[in-house]
Amino acid sequence: MRKAGGIIALIAGIFAVFAAGFTLFVGGLGTAFEAEDSGTIVALGWGGVLFSFVVIVLGAVSMSATSKVPGVLLIISALFGAVLGGTLVAVFMVLALIGGVLTLFEKKPNIPQSGVSNR
Repeated sequence: MRKAGGIIALIAGIFAVFAAGFTLFVGGLGTAFEAEDSGTIVALGWGGVLFSFVVIVLGAVSMSATSKVPGVLLIISALFGAVLGGTLVAVFMVLALIGGVLTLFEKKPNIPQSGVSNR
């Protein structure tokens, strides 16, 4: 399940980059038309870009990692990305959060010890 979680997080991060780009576009339009609080939308877009790239990197690392650290960091970055990335990015960060949880619950294969049978 570690590889599946990493792949899900990787896909979620890629889609979140596009969502963050759209958020930046909308914030830029708001700034061009001098809309109120458009700077906040631009800041949310940059937060989404940052955490989307972090999710992509951690998703790729977690596919081949042997420890649970990348999975924990993936969950933390997905939560921060959902809060600091805006609504569209948050949708994909939920998917990244699911991928992070999947990387944590890897079932170890039952390999018998040398000289001991499982009968």
